[in-house]
Amino acid sequence: MDSSVAPVTIDNAHRQNPTKLSSQKKPSKGGWKAAFFVISVEMAERFAFYGLAGNLITYLTNNLGEPVITAAKNVNTWVGVSAIFPLLGAFIADSYLGRFKTILASSVIYFLGMVLLSLSVSVIPMHSRKAVFFTALYVLAIGEGGHKPCVQTFAADQFDENNPEEKAAKSSFFNWWYLGIVTGASVAIVVVIYLQDNVSWAAGFGVLSGSLAVALAVFLIGIRKYRKQRPTGSPFTSVAQVLVAAAKKWRVSETHGGRGICYEDDRRGGNHVKGQTMSRNLVRTKQFRFLDKAMIIDDKDTLSKPRDPWRLCSLNQVEEVKLVLRLIPIWLGCLMFSAVITQLHTFFTKQGSTMLRSIGPNFQVPPAALQSLVGLTILIAVPIYDRVFVPIARKITGHPSGITMLQRIGTGLFISILNMVVAGLVETARVNTAAKHGLIDAPKAIVPMSVWWLLPQYVLTGLGDVFTIVGLQELFYDQMPEEMRSIGAAAYISVVGVGSFINTAVISVVQVISLRHGNEWLGDNLNRAKLNYFYWVLAGLSAFNLCAYIWISKGFVYKKVENNDERVGEGKASGMGGYLDVKV
Repeated sequence: MDSSVAPVTIDNAHRQNPTKLSSQKKPSKGGWKAAFFVISVEMAERFAFYGLAGNLITYLTNNLGEPVITAAKNVNTWVGVSAIFPLLGAFIADSYLGRFKTILASSVIYFLGMVLLSLSVSVIPMHSRKAVFFTALYVLAIGEGGHKPCVQTFAADQFDENNPEEKAAKSSFFNWWYLGIVTGASVAIVVVIYLQDNVSWAAGFGVLSGSLAVALAVFLIGIRKYRKQRPTGSPFTSVAQVLVAAAKKWRVSETHGGRGICYEDDRRGGNHVKGQTMSRNLVRTKQFRFLDKAMIIDDKDTLSKPRDPWRLCSLNQVEEVKLVLRLIPIWLGCLMFSAVITQLHTFFTKQGSTMLRSIGPNFQVPPAALQSLVGLTILIAVPIYDRVFVPIARKITGHPSGITMLQRIGTGLFISILNMVVAGLVETARVNTAAKHGLIDAPKAIVPMSVWWLLPQYVLTGLGDVFTIVGLQELFYDQMPEEMRSIGAAAYISVVGVGSFINTAVISVVQVISLRHGNEWLGDNLNRAKLNYFYWVLAGLSAFNLCAYIWISKGFVYKKVENNDERVGEGKASGMGGYLDVKV
C-alpha cells in the first residue's frame, strides 16, 4: 500500500488508553480560559446582529417607506442570505484558512460593514441612502458567513474529548454558550433599540460598531491561549471519493466479486497533536449499505499500488459519509421551525406597534424591544434545563443528557406549533378589540389592548429555542465527522436561512390565494388583515412537519466509535424510538 495511507506506529500505552496520558498533564492551552475569549467575540456579534435585525422592519417601513409585506420579505431575505453564506465560510475554514484565521477575517469584515451601515443612516445623502444601506447589510452577511460556522466550533475545540475533565466540561458547554450569546442579544434588543427609537439610528448603529471593535481586541488578547485545529483540505473530496468508489463497484459484494476483505487502513489511529482531540475509529453500521462497496477490496485493488482513493476507501471514510447523509433528513425536518421563529423579527413586531405600550405616564416600550422577552425566557430556562430537568430526566431514562438530542429538537418543534396557535388566538382578540372600538379602518391608531397579551408567544419562542436550536447545535457538532465540524455548524445555521426563504414563499402564496378571493390576509392595515389565519396556516404546516420528523427520527442511528476493543455509541440511543422511548 501507498505510504501516505500506511498505519503510523505510536506508543502502545497511548493507543491502549489515550485518555490517561492526555489527563496526566494539565494543558497550557484551551479549556474554559480560552473559550471565554471566543464567547466574548460571539456575544458582541450577537449584540450587533440583534441590534440590527430586531428593529430592521421598523427602519424599512418608517424611514425607507417600504410596505409591510415588502419590508418583511426584505428582512427574511437578508436573514436567509446571512444564514446561507456560512456554508461557504465553513468550507473555506475547513479547507484552507482554519477556523482562527476565518474568524479574524470575518470579524474585520463585519466591523467594516457595521461602520458603513452607520454612515448610511447619517452622512450619506438621502438619494443614495437606500442603496448604501442595503450594500452594508450584505457586507454584514458576508461577515456572518465566516463568523457563524467557525466561532462556536472553535470554542468547542478548546475542550479535548480525550481528557475526561474537559469532555465533562464540554457536555454543558452548548447550554452555557447559548446562554452567553442570548445575553448579548437581549441587551442589544433593550438598549440599542431604545437608542434607535428615541435618540437616532446613527447612535444605535454607532454603539454596535464600537462593541464589535472592542470584541475584536478581546479576541486578539487571547491569541496565545487558543488551540488551533489545522485545515485538513476540502472535506467534500473524501465524500466524493466514497460516492465514486461505491458507484464503480455497484456490482461487487464481499462474497461475489470481492475478496471478502474491507479496507480499514486509517482505523489504526495516527499521530496525535498535543492539545487536540485524537481522531476516533467509527463502528461499521448497517444503514446505507450500498456505500460499503467503496471499501471492498477486489482483484483490481489488490493489483493497484499505490491505492486509488477514487476506487478504494477506508471504513472510516465510508462511515463519515453515512454520518452526513443521516443528518440531511433531520435538517429538512427543522425548516418549518425556522419559518415560525422568523415571525419574531417581522409580524410580531408590527403587532406590538398597534397595541398599548405605555409604562407609566412618559415611557413607551419600543415594539421591537419585546424580543428581549425571548432572551429573558432563555436566560431563565437554560439553567433550569441544565440543573433541574436533565438530572430528573436522567434518573427516569438513564440517558446521560436526560433525553436524546433528537427528542430535545422534537420537543421544540411541538412548542413551535403551540406558539402559532397561541399567536393566532391573541391576534384574533386584538382584531376583535379594534372592531369593538371602531378602529378597523384606522391602521395607525393604537388598539386599546395591552401589548403584554403578546407575552405568551414570545415566551414560547424562547422555550422552542432552548430545545430545538441548542439541540441542533449539539447534534450537528457531535454527529458530523470531526474535520467537517465547521460545515456542521454552517448546516444547522442554514436551517434558519432556508426557513426564512420558506416563510417568504408561504407569504407569497398566501397573498396570491387571498387576493384571488378578494380578502387580503397580509395587508398594511393589520386591523383588516387576517394575520391570525396566516399564523394558523403555519401551525398546520408545522404539525405536518412534526409528524414527518418523528418518522425520520425513528430510523436515525447515532455515531458510534470504538474505544480500544469496546464499541461505544456516541449518543447511546438509536433514534427517538417512538419519540419518548430511549434505546440504550
